[in-house]
Amino acid sequence: MDPDLPLSATHEVRDRCLCLHLQRAARRLARRFDAALRPHGLTNGQFSLLMALNRPEGPRIGDLVPLLGMDRTTLTAALKPLERRGLVCSVADAADARARRLVLTTAGIARLKAALPAWRAAHDAVDATLDPADPEGLRQALKRIE
Repeated sequence: MDPDLPLSATHEVRDRCLCLHLQRAARRLARRFDAALRPHGLTNGQFSLLMALNRPEGPRIGDLVPLLGMDRTTLTAALKPLERRGLVCSVADAADARARRLVLTTAGIARLKAALPAWRAAHDAVDATLDPADPEGLRQALKRIE
């Protein structure tokens, strides 16, 4: 072991690093929501993406990038299986024929409606683990970090 990099530094990072704690918590939450949504044929990422499309006018890909915190390439790749499964389709933008808008299909809406109670139950269980902490305070703190 290098004396300039003692084990205490490893312990400091283990105990203090917000990034490490957030990544660990995110992985655990993702697995929990994946399990809850699996009976509906969705992952937590797919559920979030489909839910982001649930709006009166379908968004352009660029509109989803900041909301989902994904780059365009990753988002495009995530959309492909949803399009193949008939849950999402791309339509021409009425105001700009060069642009495409993403819309939920009837099957996509039905899948979201069926999966929403499972998502709510999983989220209620997660929120309960935060008691007596303040789940809304945690969400606000995470938004400030973004």
